[in-house]
Amino acid sequence: MKIYFHLNLEGFSNCYIVANPEKKEAVIIDPGKITNQIIHHIEDDKYTLCAVLVTHNHGSHTRGLSTLRKIYNPEVYAADYEAAGPDTNVLKGNGIIKAAGFTIGYMSVPGHSPDSMCYKIGKVIFTGDTISAGKIGDTNNTYARSTLISNVQTKILSQQEDITLMPGHGPPTSIAAEKQFNLDLGYPILRENIYKKLRFPPRVNSD
Repeated sequence: MKIYFHLNLEGFSNCYIVANPEKKEAVIIDPGKITNQIIHHIEDDKYTLCAVLVTHNHGSHTRGLSTLRKIYNPEVYAADYEAAGPDTNVLKGNGIIKAAGFTIGYMSVPGHSPDSMCYKIGKVIFTGDTISAGKIGDTNNTYARSTLISNVQTKILSQQEDITLMPGHGPPTSIAAEKQFNLDLGYPILRENIYKKLRFPPRVNSD
């Protein structure tokens, strides 16, 4: 498996090509913008683009989909029907799809958006905006935030610690790193230990 990273400067979002060199097939995750570099990665190595995996239907993650579909004819997988209209393979809950010779696990992780999906290929999880290095995704209210935290803890952080997380924004991270350093996940013992290491007293709520 080869992973090619592309940064969409318009939304500072990440797009990934996941290629299978043996089968000469590939999938794209979150085509926020289709650039010449993305096309060259597919064409120069003679990959057949089999599928597009959408983590959630926000413009910075899907805006390039219409361009991509004018050039190729991939299957489109998303939890939101509007991602590609009637051509969308709508995903619900948790399950497995097969594309480009990969067995791809998908899991619904709502909170940042109702349609948020994460995809696991090998020992890599593509998390969209559910979790990134050091923080979780933005939410609209406290209920959505609580829902997201619960889903991240039970569906993502419960897996092996050496799994790499490839987020929709920012650098790669790992389950082990997020368990240790992600303060958005609300581990009071972790927070207190960090303050001790920094030789700062833990903050006391004056209310």
